[in-house]
Amino acid sequence: MYREKTKVIKIGDRVIGGGNPILIQSMTNVATENVQACVEQILRLEAAGCEIIRCTVPTMEAAQAISEIKKQIHIPLVADIHFDYRMAIAAMENGADKIRINPGNIGGMDKVEAVVKVARERNIPIRVGVNSGSLEKHLIEKYGSVTAEGIVESALDKVKMIEDLGYDNMVISIKSSDVLMCVKAHELLADKTVYPLHVGITESGTIASGNIKSAVGLGIILNQGIGDTIRVSLTGDPVEEIKSAKLILRTLGLRKGGVEVVSCPTCGRTKINLIELANKVENLVQDIPLDIKVAVMGCVVNGPGEAKEADIGIAGGIGEGLLIKKGQVIRKVPEEQLLDVLKEELLHWNE
Repeated sequence: MYREKTKVIKIGDRVIGGGNPILIQSMTNVATENVQACVEQILRLEAAGCEIIRCTVPTMEAAQAISEIKKQIHIPLVADIHFDYRMAIAAMENGADKIRINPGNIGGMDKVEAVVKVARERNIPIRVGVNSGSLEKHLIEKYGSVTAEGIVESALDKVKMIEDLGYDNMVISIKSSDVLMCVKAHELLADKTVYPLHVGITESGTIASGNIKSAVGLGIILNQGIGDTIRVSLTGDPVEEIKSAKLILRTLGLRKGGVEVVSCPTCGRTKINLIELANKVENLVQDIPLDIKVAVMGCVVNGPGEAKEADIGIAGGIGEGLLIKKGQVIRKVPEEQLLDVLKEELLHWNE
C-alpha cells in the first residue's frame, strides 16, 4: 500500500507518513492577527478532533502572532504562505511547525533558497502545494488544458526545486475542485513519489455540496491506500470540516472510535418527529467517547429488527418509543423521554 511506503514527516509533536494514522487538518477563517479570535477557534477545533491547524500568514503582524497563538493551543500549527517569501521565514522564526508554500509564486529561486535555508536550520517541514487553479501557463499549453498530468508535473517540478537545494523534509498537496481530476492526479502522483500526501478536494463548496464532493473524492483516494493527512474544505464553520473528516475516515475503516449514528429515512409509518430526534442524537454523541453504533428508527413495526446490528437504539411510536439493545426491546418510554433515556444509557455504558 502506497501510504505505508511514504517518508515519515514530523510536524510539531505529530507524525504523518510511513503508515501512521491519517491525521485530520483544518484551517482557521478568522484573521491570524487577531490572536484571541484565532485561539478561540483553534480550541473549538481541537475539541472537535482537529489534529493539525493551518493559519494564513499574509502580513508580518500575522507571522508574529503565531508565537502568541502557539502558547495557547495544543496541536501543530502550519503557516500558509502566498507570494511573499519573507512571511515564510518570519512564520518559521515565530514557531510555525510547518509551512505551506507554492515555490512557483514566492519570487524566484533565490527566494525559495532563502526559505529552505531557514527550514533546514529549524528542521521544519515544507508542504509543497499546487492547485489546479494556479497551474502554470506552459503546462496548460503542453496538455491542452488543466489536467491531472499537468498538476502532477507542476508539483514534482516544485519538489525538485527544493530537493536540488538539498532538502527533503516535505509533504505534497495537489488539489482541484474537479473531483475526478483530483482523484486521477493522486493516483498518478502516488506512483512517482515517496513524500506523504495531504489530500483534499479544494473549493468543494457549502456544507451540503462540499460534503458530498469531499466524501466521494477522498473516499476513492483513501480507499486505494493513498493519503497521509486530510482536510475537508467546506464553506462554513471549520468545525464541520472535522466532523466530516472523522466520519469519512470511520466509514472507510481507517479510524476507530466515536459513536456512529444510523437512522431510517422516515416513511408514512413514522409518527414522531424523527428528523429532529436524529439530529439531536447526532449532536448528543459528539462528545461521548464510545466506539458503538446507535440506531434511531421511526416506527415500532420494523425498528427493533432494523436496529439489531446496532449496540443500542430507539424506535418511535405514537407518543411513545422503544429502547432497544442488540435488537431486543428493553423498555417502552414516552416520546418526550426518548432522548434523555438514550443519553442516560450512553453515559453509563461501561458501568
